[in-house]
Amino acid sequence: MVTQNKFRSPELNTAPRNDSEVQRDQTHRGQANAVPDGDRSLPLITLPPRLPKQSQRRTQSNIPNDRARRDRLREVAAKVVAEENAVPPLTMDELTALTATVRERVGIDGTYDDFLAVIISNEAWRESVARVPYDRRLLLVPKCLRVEEVCPAPFDEFGLLCKECGLCSLHDLTVEAERLGYAVLVAEGSAIVRSMIETGKIEAIVGVSCLNVLEKCFPHLEAAAVPGVAIPLLQDDCVNTSVDLDWVWDLLHLTSDDKTYRLDLDALRDTVDGWFTPDSLATIMGTSRGRTEEMAQDWVAQAGKRWRPYLTACVYMAFSSHSNEAPPPIPSDLKKLAVAVECFHKASLIHDDIEDNDDLRYGQKTLHALHGVPVALNVGDFLLGEGYRLIGELDVPAEQTAEMLRIAAAGHLTLSRGQGAELCWANDPQPLSSLEVLDIFRQKTAPAFEVALRLGAVYAGADEEVHTALSEYSEALGIAYQIRDDLEDFTGESDSNDLADLRPSLLLAIAQKRAKGEPAKQLISSLWRREIPYAGVADDVMKVFEEGSVVEKATELLAAYRDQATRSLRYVPNATLKGLLRRVVGKIFPQALIEGYCSEFEARNAASGASGAEHAA
Repeated sequence: MVTQNKFRSPELNTAPRNDSEVQRDQTHRGQANAVPDGDRSLPLITLPPRLPKQSQRRTQSNIPNDRARRDRLREVAAKVVAEENAVPPLTMDELTALTATVRERVGIDGTYDDFLAVIISNEAWRESVARVPYDRRLLLVPKCLRVEEVCPAPFDEFGLLCKECGLCSLHDLTVEAERLGYAVLVAEGSAIVRSMIETGKIEAIVGVSCLNVLEKCFPHLEAAAVPGVAIPLLQDDCVNTSVDLDWVWDLLHLTSDDKTYRLDLDALRDTVDGWFTPDSLATIMGTSRGRTEEMAQDWVAQAGKRWRPYLTACVYMAFSSHSNEAPPPIPSDLKKLAVAVECFHKASLIHDDIEDNDDLRYGQKTLHALHGVPVALNVGDFLLGEGYRLIGELDVPAEQTAEMLRIAAAGHLTLSRGQGAELCWANDPQPLSSLEVLDIFRQKTAPAFEVALRLGAVYAGADEEVHTALSEYSEALGIAYQIRDDLEDFTGESDSNDLADLRPSLLLAIAQKRAKGEPAKQLISSLWRREIPYAGVADDVMKVFEEGSVVEKATELLAAYRDQATRSLRYVPNATLKGLLRRVVGKIFPQALIEGYCSEFEARNAASGASGAEHAA
């Protein structure tokens, strides 16, 4: 059974709801709604905990400001370390030579040499750190990631005594590290590192610090030959410092049981994309025997992000890689299963475009705009049947086939309920709360992710514990994905615009709650009821959005659900699957910066013990 953690809503659920509110939500969803297993009712939608307020700052001058560029440097550093067979601990001369090699290969000057040296050292130590048990490692994170203005934690001679209040990234990092077995220190400075090394109880260090501190620590690590990986803070002024938190999570969970860091996820995505060329689809689906099949295969081959078949392949590859040093071969049945998943998705898009009267998809005319509604409906129905046919033809035991068919069918039921809720709303449009909109997202979008992931898990032979985690992961992932779609609609990055088309929109729901003054509330309410066209009042709506920080709130919710997807993986028993799905979140929702807040004046820190204790009480 899927379990739901109940959190107090950061936006809409800050007080206990009364019986009438609960009944209203139940009525909105109806009595028969079920999650993709089809045998249990969906619980009331809940929101994940609020994440720390994030802001953007430029990096210091010797660290690339662009996250994609930092990722590229790390990728090249890993290749150079592997090619040169660099054996740690690296001497300064070795590190200097490898840094020059990476610099020349990327084509940059020496501005980022210090940053390159750190990530090169990380790659050299990666395998060694992976082999050290979690309970023999130290996680060292700086105090400057805390929210100093409200932080309730006192200090002792070793550093911050985190109260796990959830106001900054320190909470999640320390809780997860301690759950894994790490020793954790929230402090900074080479003296702390040296004293921990000298105890002999620490065999590896995962650290977050500024470049100048890392530079001071390096000689101690080299001399003691202690495996150490470090994630540089992007600023060293101790004011609003930030870090690539995805890098921290990656190295925090690094273990020899996790084989995914040997898998090239970008290469796997390219491989999956290759299954959707016309020639490949003809091989997998069979030669077209008529115009309907021809249009169906053409539609499946149409451009798209193809996250769902990619996720199916990822789950199988994670299980297959778990016990192998080399990437496993890709069976032909995996291609069939991935194409089946895409058939289901493309069928839903055809039907959705008809129901929403959308004329564009992927920057081109939709199928019904090209060939008419009857033809498009039939092609969509054909693709549904084709997906089931491909699953039925897999060379797997009958019980696996039956389970895959059951999961796919239950996913379609849930998706149709979500789409039905939206269509029924359209017959009598009324303002919806954010919870109600998010519930539609949960039913419309999350099932496709769950079906994709769980079909791959069934094919790989996963147990029930994995399926439970995948259900929770899919719900958070699907909601986050749809929130991002709403934001892209608003910014013009999407083919559609739910605001202009007057469909349920999270932005409109947030605006309804946050509108200031009766005229603004009436404006948003009129849009909900489809009484006025959006185009005629777009500027006024923009003003309401700005006054209520609507886009910022939606972005916060996106980040919270993204984080919730990662949280749901904490107890996945397969380290490789856990590592891979954690990385997939970063692929689907790339982040530029994760911010912390500090102003480290030691006099104030020394005095914060008493005030922090009082605040916590």
